[in-house]
Amino acid sequence: MEKQFVETDDVVIRFSGDSGDGMQLTGTLFADTAAFLGNGVSTFPDFPAEIRAPQGSLAGVSGFQVHIGSGEIKTPGDYCDILIAMNPAALKANARWAKPASTIIVDADLFTGKNIEKAGITSADIFEELHLSDRLIIYAPITTLTKECLVDSELDNKSKLRSKNMFALGICFYLFNQPLTYAEKYFENKFRKKPQFIEPNKLVLRGGYNYAANIQAIPNTYKIKISNPKKGVYRNIHGNQATAWGLIAAAEKSGLTLFCGSYPITPATGILEELAIRKDLGVKTLQVEDEIAGICTAIGAAFAGNLAVTTTSGPGLSLKSEALGLAVMAELPVVIVDVQRGGPSTGLPTKTEQSDLSQALWGRNGECPLIVMSAQSPADCFEKAFWAAKLALEHMTPVILLSDGFIANGSEPWLIPSVADFPDIKPPIVSESSAGYMPYARDDERLARFWAIPGTPGLEHRIGGLEKDSLKGSPSIDPQNHQLMVDMRAAKVAKVADFIPEQEIIGDDEGDLLAVGWGGTFGHLYTAVAKLRAEGKNVSLAHFNYINPLPKNTGAIFERFKTIVVCELNMGQFANFLRTKYPHITFEQYNKVQGLPFTVIELTNKLNSLINK
Repeated sequence: MEKQFVETDDVVIRFSGDSGDGMQLTGTLFADTAAFLGNGVSTFPDFPAEIRAPQGSLAGVSGFQVHIGSGEIKTPGDYCDILIAMNPAALKANARWAKPASTIIVDADLFTGKNIEKAGITSADIFEELHLSDRLIIYAPITTLTKECLVDSELDNKSKLRSKNMFALGICFYLFNQPLTYAEKYFENKFRKKPQFIEPNKLVLRGGYNYAANIQAIPNTYKIKISNPKKGVYRNIHGNQATAWGLIAAAEKSGLTLFCGSYPITPATGILEELAIRKDLGVKTLQVEDEIAGICTAIGAAFAGNLAVTTTSGPGLSLKSEALGLAVMAELPVVIVDVQRGGPSTGLPTKTEQSDLSQALWGRNGECPLIVMSAQSPADCFEKAFWAAKLALEHMTPVILLSDGFIANGSEPWLIPSVADFPDIKPPIVSESSAGYMPYARDDERLARFWAIPGTPGLEHRIGGLEKDSLKGSPSIDPQNHQLMVDMRAAKVAKVADFIPEQEIIGDDEGDLLAVGWGGTFGHLYTAVAKLRAEGKNVSLAHFNYINPLPKNTGAIFERFKTIVVCELNMGQFANFLRTKYPHITFEQYNKVQGLPFTVIELTNKLNSLINK
């Protein structure tokens, strides 16, 4: 029977297997290939929380979901059209994400009694127990065929089996009419120092492709339509990588050296790793012994005249809070990147959440205001990291940039910008001494104190955590001076509102319902609102990147809508913050804390319920 060729606008594929099966790499190669071909792409890596869970167990299942389409793709998709399950545990863990008309591809060699028992399946028919019997099931003997592909290879048996993920990738490349070229080039670059692995991976990849081409169990092949994207040079980029590059661009535009002092912590470590390989661009990194050392080295670097950065996640931000107060008191520019994860304590270290907002806003002793921003997508991390650095340097204050595990590890195509299109960064550095220099005298426009770099003759001054005299910077316990300095630090942060863009609205400027979000929920909210507007519903979206201070037109926006619902991956932290700013306005909430992003379906259901209320 001849296979049918089907054109489609988009498809969602979920790769799943044991944590050692290479599902993250498999999904990444498929996503990168689609991006190279011009498709829109959004990905969702789903890591196990356990470091070394027992092989074949539910706790050790690793997943990677990729959504590719003909136009701009904002989410990795709610449910998958294709599910690849390399063992029974992967099938059980991901069964709920398979659409009713989905295709499921399994490694038949591993669907044995012992492995089924490990997955906690009790009935004789695993597909019946998981309510998957009505799906198209393709039993592919992936392990056996991988060995056959490499029967003449000199690799040991363990090394051979490590490449079986490439067999699964080859099947998917055939299913969606994608070339093998990009993956093969990856092998050549990845294993250039170990060339013995290049050809075996190519052989297994081609084996999977040819297997899919020759079996009748696959009735259709698909082609994702390609729209005409904006012209330019693109690459697929992860959020952590984009954050690192945005900071590097800010260093270039400010003329300062970039220093990052950090302690590795999931899911923020990738930023430190990316910066560490950029010595060619003058980046300095220091992997320190703990979170406190991370921020303290950054404060020291800021005092010495660097663009200073430290990176962390929720538990690490807690540890940095005392030193963050020092940075506020000393009025030194430091960027703190917090890649949020499920909490409290060590919580869900590999799962996403937005529950650090209250900590970012208020988690310090004393009256200790600072700038709080958030990035909304993997590519957006570049721009927001740049602006976080610009605001810190020009306003002489710490900035917390909130990312999250979903956008930090996720990826999307990124139109590489020209750094020339970004504004210059002009920190208020005093380059030479003048009579009567006062280290806490201020720039009238921004209320920022001037920055004297140590070693500049005539600009010696005191620094530290004790309250400062409002001009000389010497320690002061004068009551009126303390009131003045507390007011001044708050006014300086509030004045940042004059230097950030006004809040935009997606949809009508007024109406029945306004959905409000912030950070990494943007893609799902945007898609849900667009879907409802296409149905004729009067709903708009205000998605916030600048949180403290809020854009100046925020209150005016809220006044124009009958109902406002704040959607966030916590129990209502942004909604509560907005209530403190606008107590006369009623804010509805929609919250989720499951270690997972929103789905478009649940958002549209919630928004519909409020429209019909």
